[in-house]
Amino acid sequence: MQTFHEAFALALSLVLSGDPDLIEIVALSLRVSLSATILACAMGLPLGALVAISRFPGRGALLVTLNALMGLPPVVVGLLVYLTLSRAGPLGDLGLLYTPSAMIIAQTLLIAPLVAALSRQVIEDLHGEYADQFRSLCLTRGQVISALLWDGRYALLTVALAGFGRATAEVGAVIIVGGNIDHLTRVMTTAIALETSRGALPMALALGIVLLVLALAVNAAAQGVRHSALKHAHV
Repeated sequence: MQTFHEAFALALSLVLSGDPDLIEIVALSLRVSLSATILACAMGLPLGALVAISRFPGRGALLVTLNALMGLPPVVVGLLVYLTLSRAGPLGDLGLLYTPSAMIIAQTLLIAPLVAALSRQVIEDLHGEYADQFRSLCLTRGQVISALLWDGRYALLTVALAGFGRATAEVGAVIIVGGNIDHLTRVMTTAIALETSRGALPMALALGIVLLVLALAVNAAAQGVRHSALKHAHV
């Protein structure tokens, strides 16, 4: 129990004192995770909507693949990104390995299938309600996708939060491509792993508490925005 008491006390002292290292790690964590979530949504939402409204041979196999990619092992993604960005890889000349950009790429590849698969179900349900109206209006596929994404924006916010949640919890892939370099690529999850390996359990638990509070704060803010928007929509 003493370890937990030390962790809570340390977490509180780190936050209240505005510890520079903590602020730096938190800021980088949010930058990487939010950037990856935005990119994944930019790719995954249109893809999910396209699959939802389309009927073509092999669609069932594509759905199975999307669902399978939701559980893609992070270390596998990290290894593939590492090989691609390494000096011997096709994008090695860009010099992105062991940078925040590499971490964003890895997290984007991890959560894009999750966003696509979850949004596909949301959009498919909406499309079933409006399919006859869309046909009567002779809308193009792009117009249908735009209308469905806008109409389902509040439900899709939950999908984005699921992607953000996975991004903030990611450690395997970001260590492989980022290297956990102090003051450069160290984020909350990799810092927790490092402190645990050092045996500094109070610091590791303190960082975990801060990470949990941040995740709860982001989710609470998003839910507040959604509730407010729905309230105004019914007025």
